[in-house]
Amino acid sequence: MGDKAETEVKIYAPNLDEIAARIVAAGGTLESPRVYERNIRYDAPDRRLVQHEIVLRLRQDTRARLTYKEAPSVSDGIVTRFEAEVTVDDFAVMDLILRRLGFLPCVIYEKYRTTYRLGEAEIVLDEMPYGHFIEIEASAPDIEAALAALGLANQPRIGTSYLRLFVQVKAALDLKFDDLTFANFEGIQVPPDVFYADH
Repeated sequence: MGDKAETEVKIYAPNLDEIAARIVAAGGTLESPRVYERNIRYDAPDRRLVQHEIVLRLRQDTRARLTYKEAPSVSDGIVTRFEAEVTVDDFAVMDLILRRLGFLPCVIYEKYRTTYRLGEAEIVLDEMPYGHFIEIEASAPDIEAALAALGLANQPRIGTSYLRLFVQVKAALDLKFDDLTFANFEGIQVPPDVFYADH
């Protein structure tokens, strides 16, 4: 098995149009236009996956993918974790298989994602229901180079997942819903400092 470590950094970026312009100005190219994503995260009835920070996720965007991620390690705001992913040809059938194996949906979450390439780095601009973010995935040195090229080297880094951020947001705003959807967040403004609550 080859190296399947995922190394990335996440930064809160309310103005994604400005970030996109910086990427292009730095020589980056659009790799995948804005696309809607629907994700279902699964867990066992005893919640052992979430308790061990293991992700079992089924994603639908331009294709359907099943992803497994192990617990992350964080260094200088850069997150590294084992990840394995496979494309499946039928989202509904894969959902049925997971349920028959005893895994149940524990959260549904949505986003819009636009993907760029800058040198060796993949840069995604994510519109989450609670705010906008940039994620850069590459080796740690290439991440640092991309951040420098975009003038973001000194921006605070978020060393946690979107679902962990959702937990912080729910706690801070006393929200009672369990799914991270645009409909649930309609009319809700999230103060940026909530994203750094665990720092």
